[in-house]
Amino acid sequence: MTTTPLSPSLIATLPGRYYTDPEIFRQEQEHLFESMWFCAVRSADLAGPGAFRTVQVGRESVLVTRSRTGELRAFLNVCRHRGARLCTEDSGQVRRNLQCPYHAWTYDLDGTLIAAPNLIKMPDVDRVAYGLIKVALREWLGYAWVCLADEPPSFEDTVMHAAVERLGDAAAIEHYGTEHLALGKRVTYDVKANWKLIVENFMECYHCATIHPELTEVLPEFADGYAAQYYVGHGAEFGEDVRGFTVDGSEGFAKLPAVAEDQDRRYYAITVKPTVFINLVPDHVIVHRMFPLAEDRTVVECDWLYAPEVVDSGADVSKSVELFHRVNVQDFEACERTQPAMSSRAYRGGGVLVPNEHHIGIFHEWLVEKLGGGDVRPVH
Repeated sequence: MTTTPLSPSLIATLPGRYYTDPEIFRQEQEHLFESMWFCAVRSADLAGPGAFRTVQVGRESVLVTRSRTGELRAFLNVCRHRGARLCTEDSGQVRRNLQCPYHAWTYDLDGTLIAAPNLIKMPDVDRVAYGLIKVALREWLGYAWVCLADEPPSFEDTVMHAAVERLGDAAAIEHYGTEHLALGKRVTYDVKANWKLIVENFMECYHCATIHPELTEVLPEFADGYAAQYYVGHGAEFGEDVRGFTVDGSEGFAKLPAVAEDQDRRYYAITVKPTVFINLVPDHVIVHRMFPLAEDRTVVECDWLYAPEVVDSGADVSKSVELFHRVNVQDFEACERTQPAMSSRAYRGGGVLVPNEHHIGIFHEWLVEKLGGGDVRPVH
C-alpha cells in the first residue's frame, strides 16, 4: 500500500493495531490500568460495614469493602491459601468477615486472617502477613479510586490535576459538591470497542453536528465542531432559549448551591486519564467510569448525580438522564462502527486528525510514552 502525504492541516493517528492487538492491550493493562489511579466504585454504594464490590482493574479483580469502623478498604480478590477468588459476586454484603468458599480461610474486613481450619494448630502463621494483599485507595468526588502500583503516583499531581488542567482553577470542580450528591440514575453499557476509541470520541466534537442533534440543540456551539475540552477553562454555553440541560431543553432543577455565577448555564467536560469522564452542568453531574475488559470490549458505568433533596423527593429526572443517555448510545454506536475498521488494511497506517481534533494527538503521545515510547510509525 502507498502512503498518502499528510496535508499541513492534518496530523496522523495511532496505527490500527493499537486498537486490535492483544499484546498492546496487555501492555496497557500493565502500564496504565494497573499502574495509575483507577476509579473503582462510588463510595455511597458501600453503605455500611460488610458491603463489598468487586471490580476488574487491568488483569486483577479488586475487592472494595467497608470496614466495621466505616473506612473503605481495597484488596486483591485472592485468597492467600491456594489463590481462589474470595468473592465471586459483583457486589454483596457480609455480616462480619470475608470467607473463601474453597477451604474456608476467613478474613476480617481489614484484611487480617482471623480463622482457617486447623489454624490453631499452626501458631507460627502470622495473621497479618497472610492477610489479604492491600491495594492503595483514595476517595475523591464521592468515588473510591484504587491503585495497584507498589508505589502509587501522586493522586494530587495526576487525578486531581486533570480537573485543574481542564478548568484552570483548583476550586472550580469543588463548587459542584459531587461527593455530597445522590445517585439519580445509573446505566451500564457494554461497548464492543477499544477503550481508546471511547476516550477519543469523548474528547472531540467534530462529530457532534452529525450524530448528536439533541446535544447541539442544547449546546449550539458544539455544532461548530469544537469540543469543550479544546479550550482550558471553557464551558459550552446553553442555547439562548434553552432552560435546562434536558433532552428537550426544558427546565431542570435548581442550580447546585455552590456553583459560581460564571459556571451557570454552561457545560464542562473533564477527562481523567485513563478511564474517567466527568461532565458538569449547573444542576447535576454525570460521571462515566470505563472498565476495559479486552482489546475490543469496554464496559462503561454512567452515574447521574443530583442534589439529595431532588432524589429524596422522587422528582422526575428522566429528561436530564435521557439527554446524555442518547449521547452515550450515539457515541458508543459510532465507536462500535469504527472498531472493525481498525483491523482493515485501509487503517493499517492509521487515519488523520483535522485541526478540531489535534488535542487527541496529545492523548496519543501520552499513551505511547506510557507504553515505553515505542515506534508508532505507520506500517505499510
